Order: sequence, then structure tokens, then C-alpha cells
Amino acid sequence: MNVKVRDGLWAAAAFLLALVSLVAPLGRPVEPWLIVLSAVWAAALVPISARWPRWAIVLTAPLNGVNNLLAIAPTSLVVFRAGRSIRSQAQLWALLGVTTVLQAGFGALHSWRAGDSLIEYLLGTAFSALFLLVFPAVAGALVGRRKPLTQVLMERNDYLEHARALTASTARSDTRAHIAGEMHDMLSHRLRQLTAHAGALERSAAEQAPELREQVELIRKTSAVAMEELQEILGVLGTIEASEDAGTRVDVERLVAASTAAGVSVHLEWSGDDLANADARLRRAVHRVVREALTNVHKHAPTARTRVVVSVTERVRVEIVNGPSSSPRGGGTRRGLIGLEERVELIGGQFLAGMPVTGGFRVAADLPLHPVVQEETGATGTVTVAPPPITAEILTVPRVVGSGCLATLSVIPALGTAFVLLVVAVFSRPEMSRQEFDATQVSVTHEEEITETYGFGVPSSNAGCYRYHVRDSGDLDFELCFDRESGRMTTKRELAR
Repeated sequence: MNVKVRDGLWAAAAFLLALVSLVAPLGRPVEPWLIVLSAVWAAALVPISARWPRWAIVLTAPLNGVNNLLAIAPTSLVVFRAGRSIRSQAQLWALLGVTTVLQAGFGALHSWRAGDSLIEYLLGTAFSALFLLVFPAVAGALVGRRKPLTQVLMERNDYLEHARALTASTARSDTRAHIAGEMHDMLSHRLRQLTAHAGALERSAAEQAPELREQVELIRKTSAVAMEELQEILGVLGTIEASEDAGTRVDVERLVAASTAAGVSVHLEWSGDDLANADARLRRAVHRVVREALTNVHKHAPTARTRVVVSVTERVRVEIVNGPSSSPRGGGTRRGLIGLEERVELIGGQFLAGMPVTGGFRVAADLPLHPVVQEETGATGTVTVAPPPITAEILTVPRVVGSGCLATLSVIPALGTAFVLLVVAVFSRPEMSRQEFDATQVSVTHEEEITETYGFGVPSSNAGCYRYHVRDSGDLDFELCFDRESGRMTTKRELAR
């Protein structure tokens, strides 16, 4: 709910509650204009407490000078709200002290006008200061101080979560770098030696054993491919940068040319823009799909006609299709295809591989032109991003019981008082029987005797006069009038409604 709307509802509720005293006064009746003024005053304290909390606490004091308890009771909520906004304890207690003195002064003015005794005045002032001022203000201050502390705790938790994620990411990077270093030192040198020896062996076989030339050439090419794959793995692990033109048209043409030179019949069809400025993850995926598919053609269908199709539109579609081969198909582990599928899905693409109806084999990948997923990390199932920070609501719920107890002690008595007063004001009906009316005597009966026994009646149009309903009669009222100075009854009479 909007804050302004909520404040408007609270102000309207306080105003209407205070106006109940017009029709059902609690205690000695007050002039109607004074009741309306106190109602407006109580309603105005609600927006004031939001904008000027310090003034709101002080401005609750004048209500104690008016005999309108239904306007005084809701001020505990105003004080509670204002106390939440005041950060300085010294300033809060200074305001409470000033307001208590002002309340005592306005309360003394009211007691003097109403003729209350000293004990009644002291008890009323103590109750108002304790339950309607001190308790709400202290409870509001505790709740207000808890909010910045909760914010600090939330930020600290957020920092620790990010620090933990950063530490884990650094550890993974160090591990990958170590593995890559070991692979580079141990394998790359051996593969280079193997490639060099295979080249020398190929030249020797061409002169001394021509029938072994193709097998030796295959060994040399395989070792060269293995060296390229090792370089790519080291690039994924983050120690060696991948080729800048990987996945571009030039790169794919190079792969096709290499396969053609190896004796495979390959034809390239490229449509759309080049991928030179595309995302590096997309280009690496295109390179890997084409290369892995052509490697499979070399292994399983070297005599088949192969077609490589790359279509660049809003998405990038890569398709490698080879026809049936006269060579016997060798067995495979499908690990390469599984790796391709994982790589393609990692950037939000779709991968298909299988035998078409016409025979041969087909590899297809549908890739997004602008991948939005995170960069590959080389580790699956690990947390790379800190979880969302704990919100203030989660942190404060367990503390509501502890820090809210004092708030409950302050708000419930005020609300309970307002509720009881409202019930008494609405449902109490000052009545008097005829026998009781006849027992009263002019110049003898005192006003306090009547009000203590029958309560305050409805103010009459005559000053100093109250009207009481006649018990068991629906059309008569008794009017009793008293002298303001002596408090003695001056007149009494029956009035028709």
C-alpha cells in the first residue's frame, strides 16, 4: 500500500475516533468546537510524524489539556512511529523530558477546569506519560536502531558470499592452470616429436616402402590433429588463447581444404555474413562442430562425398552431411559427438547427429548468433556466482519477537484503552429511574454524586445541564443542572424527547 494512502487512512481513523466524544462523551462534557479541534489535531499528527518526527512527539502534549480521551489514546502510535526515525538517544530522551513536562502542564490545566483532585491528576499524568509517551518512544527507537544494524548484517553476508564464490573460482582457475601446464609440458613435446618422426618416416616410406605410404601419412596427420586438439583444450583451460579466426569463413575453408588434401571429397556452402565479429564462444563452437564432423568422416567414411553447409541469419546453422561410403564403417565411442552436444547446449543451441534415410551420416547444430549464457568454466555442477543476498525481511523475522515485545507493551495498552473507551462511549447509556430522580434534591445534591453514580449525561442546550434517559420510558428525559462554582444542583425537570 502506498505510504501516503496508508497515512491518510490512519489520519481519518484518528479523526473519526476523536469525534465519537461529540455523541458519547467520556467524563465531563466538553464544548463541541474543542472536541472537533482535538480531532483535527490528532489526525494532523499522523503526517507530521512522517515528516517532522521530533515535532510530532512534542505536539502530542496539548491534547492532554482537552477532556477527549479518544483523541489522546491513538497518539501512542504517532510517538512510536516518530521514535523509529530518531537516531540520537540523547535527543530522544530530551524530547521525552520536554514533552512530559508539557503534558503535565496541560494536564494540570484540564484538572483545574474539571475540578479533579491531586491524586487523580497525578495518576492520569503518570499513565499518559508512561504508556502513551515513554513506552512507545523507546519501542520505536529500538525498532529504528535495528534497521541499520540489519542492513549492515545483510551487506556483510553479501560480501562473504561473494568472497566465498571468488575464492572457489580462483581455486578452480589455479587447478585448471596447473593441469594445463602439466599437459603442455608432458604431452605437447611428445606429440611434436611424434609428428616430426612421422614426417621423416613418411619420406623414408615413399622411397623404400611405397605400399606403407598411406598408413604413415595417416599417422602424421593424426598426430597433427591431436596436437591441434591439445592446443584447443589448453585454450579452454585458460592458458593458451584460442585462434583469433576460429569459426570464421576463412577457418572453415581451411578445415575443408585440409580434408580435401587428405583425400576426402568435401564441398563448402556458406551463406550469410562472415563470423569474424561474432562472439568467441559461437565461433569456437562452429569450428569444433565442423572439425569433429570432418574428423569422423576421415575415420568412418573417407571415400564418401561430404557437404559442409553454414547458414548465417538470425541464427547460425551448421550442417555436415556425408553420403554412403564403400569403406567398412569403424566402431566409435561417440565421445566426440557427446562433447559437441554439451558445447552447443552450453551456449543455448541445439545439436543433432544421426543417419538419414538415404544413408551416410548427418551432423547439425543450430546456434544463437548472440549467446547469453556464461563463459564455459570447465567445471560442471559448481557454483560460479554468489547466491542472492539475504534480504532484510529474512534477517528481521526472527527478531520480531525479541525487539517487538516492548512495542507490544506500548501499543497494546494504548489500542486497548482506545477500544475500551470507544465501547464505553458508544454502548453506555446514562439512565435514571423516576425514584432516583425524585431522590435528588435541589441545592443539596452535588454534581459528583450524580456523575459517579450515573455517569455524565448528554450535554443539554443549557449550560451546566445534563440529560439522562428515563429508565423504562422511551419518550422522557430528566434534565439536571448544576452550578459551576459550588457544584450543587440548581434545577431539575422532565423533558419530552
